[in-house]
Amino acid sequence: MDSSFVFEVPSDEEPEYEPDEDEEEEEGEGEGAAQTASQSPWDFASYSETVAEEHARRSTTSVDFKISKALEQRRLPIPNQDDSSESESDHQEDYTPEDADEAASVGGDRKSFFAPADGASFHANSFLELNLSRPLLRACEALGYTKPTPIQAACIPIALTGRDICGSAITGSGKTAAFSLPTLERLLFRPKRVQAIRVLVLTPTRELAVQVHSMMEKLAQFTDIRCCLIVGGLSSKMQETALRSMPDVVVATPGRMIDHLRNSMSVDLEDLAVLILDEADRLLELGFNAEIRELVRLCPKRRQTMLFSATMTEEVDELVKLSMTKPMRLAADPSTKRPATLTEEVVRIRRMREVNQEAVLLALCSKTFTAKAIIFSGTKQAAHRLKILFGLAGFKAAELHGNLTQVQRLDALELFRKQQVDFLIATDVAARGLDIIGVQTVINYACPRDLTSYVHRVGRTARAGREGYAVTFVTDNDRSLLKSIVKRAGSKLRSRIVAEQSIIKWSHMIEQMEDQVAAILQEEREERILRKAEMEATKAENMIAHKDDIYSRPKRTWFATEKEKKSVAKAAKDSLEKENGSGNNVISAQQAEDLKMKEKRKREREKNLPRKKRRKLEAARERLEDENQIHKLKEGGRENKKEKAGISLVGIGYRRAKAVKAVKKAQDAGKIGRKANKKSERPSQTNQSRTEEMQELFQSDMSERKQKRSIRGAGKKKSKNSFKSKSRYKRK
Repeated sequence: MDSSFVFEVPSDEEPEYEPDEDEEEEEGEGEGAAQTASQSPWDFASYSETVAEEHARRSTTSVDFKISKALEQRRLPIPNQDDSSESESDHQEDYTPEDADEAASVGGDRKSFFAPADGASFHANSFLELNLSRPLLRACEALGYTKPTPIQAACIPIALTGRDICGSAITGSGKTAAFSLPTLERLLFRPKRVQAIRVLVLTPTRELAVQVHSMMEKLAQFTDIRCCLIVGGLSSKMQETALRSMPDVVVATPGRMIDHLRNSMSVDLEDLAVLILDEADRLLELGFNAEIRELVRLCPKRRQTMLFSATMTEEVDELVKLSMTKPMRLAADPSTKRPATLTEEVVRIRRMREVNQEAVLLALCSKTFTAKAIIFSGTKQAAHRLKILFGLAGFKAAELHGNLTQVQRLDALELFRKQQVDFLIATDVAARGLDIIGVQTVINYACPRDLTSYVHRVGRTARAGREGYAVTFVTDNDRSLLKSIVKRAGSKLRSRIVAEQSIIKWSHMIEQMEDQVAAILQEEREERILRKAEMEATKAENMIAHKDDIYSRPKRTWFATEKEKKSVAKAAKDSLEKENGSGNNVISAQQAEDLKMKEKRKREREKNLPRKKRRKLEAARERLEDENQIHKLKEGGRENKKEKAGISLVGIGYRRAKAVKAVKKAQDAGKIGRKANKKSERPSQTNQSRTEEMQELFQSDMSERKQKRSIRGAGKKKSKNSFKSKSRYKRK
């Protein structure tokens, strides 16, 4: 393969979007290859209702409406952002690491399992050389694809033979078309009289599934091949109807697909011929591992399996050995190869400056990166807060995370694709596979977890030979990832210094906007409570009106029970805590404050519990502490011999309380004397042996019994024949 490959045309991406010519393109869509402008492979707006219709149906308002209302009521106007005459501009400098760490690169060579790829060629002058049918060539021409990328040139001929493939290529190199074109070519020669689901494409996120489905529909627009989209968030009944019609290709997320296979009638994978895992390494993380293995079990063994990702991990190799037969490893380029047109920068956030991180971001977006930027946040709540801050600051931004409905998520992608907003604030939902043309900058507001996540995030820009910037905010807790980024970027890594005056200005602006942010969040909270109450009322009405119909339906099942899912989640959490606790990790002041508040809220919840539950909880906590102490003693070589295994602290406490109550009751009745002095004296006699102590206790106990017997017999005169049973032995 030629390492200096240059992209001459877009791979999977759409052409540059021009709003003025959009209507003309839609009118001439039926002309196919005769169009002057190529079609867009992505269409996110046609899969659901509009956001306005959804808000009207749910009786809610959008966050943009709330922001505009807050801007109208604002008393203190925000200073002009473009007035940068007084403040100094940002500047770059070469990044110099504080401590050089030259770790050896790890490369797992497992070529022995894979079949040799001697016949694979990573070069082709046109799609005509790849033996594709005329309908597919016409679709490629309509989409503007003229020359195959390396992964397409290598994958398409081999996939047409039915071989299993494990393909990896740099982000933006056309992996979607690499597995779509040979799959559609094989489907052109399917037995058309027998309708069946023949191809299953699995993706980790809904948006990526929508994108793959859109691409396959555009490539199959001149054929009779039918595609179906199965993802969460959209109508389950409509998807069930579509599956019963037996489409040729199903693009799905794992969870919803398993739901339909178990709970929908007449849906199975008995005739499946091709299984494709897009972003395979993400699918095999802990969240999807069990689902993927269940789907592989439900698929026929005689099938073609293809795995694709920009980063291949050991988990992928495990699935390769589990579900593939003599696969071919097609690596068009190294998994962590750095695009030549990508400029990588870091912004150091020192420990005392973490509170100003939002101000640093707004300063960068107001002067340096003003448009076509994706901002990756760590949590859904942080992404939503940034969306509100950007709106109050006058920036056009959209948000994409898991707290939104599927309609809102697709609408955000469509707005950003059409460049109606300048910023897309997202979580890792948008980190994989999304091909949006013209993304100039990726800003990692929250540092990614590892180098793999970093590679996929920055892969949203500098795609198909275009230029792009990747800016990462690095705190003192992210030193290990920073070393990996330095090793990947080398001398091309730059350090960006944000102007101090600009940070101070934006800090004051954020302080002024805090009341408005709180008001918007409170209004959303109230709407959410109202919405939940309406849903409960509607549910109750339906239960009353359609009780017999609802209870007659079969219960929906899942391949894993709730108990198994909880145990898996608990094991994952324990392993994560063990990894985090293995090293002396330094947490920030903000993280320490969050942990403190979390513990405080936990204590407040415990105070409101009933007394019985609270005491059980305290006893369980004490027992856990005792077990930890015993475990530590055993590890040090010391064992506690007085340990009573098998009796819980709750049981011991209950027995002790019962014994004390019985002793007190007996003392009040005069049955036993008070032995407080003897009890206090006994522990002081440490030199007394155990046998002597037992003898003394036995003698004292016997003397007490004799005294009681003498007191009882004082008033009664014993008869000579008191033991009448003796007479039976004298009857002879």
